[in-house]
Amino acid sequence: MSVQLRKPTKRVCEQCERTEQWDETSGAWQLAREDGSKLVGDTHCIHEWDINGTFYPFE
Repeated sequence: MSVQLRKPTKRVCEQCERTEQWDETSGAWQLAREDGSKLVGDTHCIHEWDINGTFYPFE
């Protein structure tokens, strides 16, 4: 039986709601867009991402 590692593909800052999505092509987090607008949040925020101890990386 093989264990599969899950990786987050989207993250949201709990403070300013900046939203990023993982881009496989560039291998980096990129700003998400909604209705053509980038979901930047507060550029001076020290982001507190919603990926924490409740995310279970193994299937």
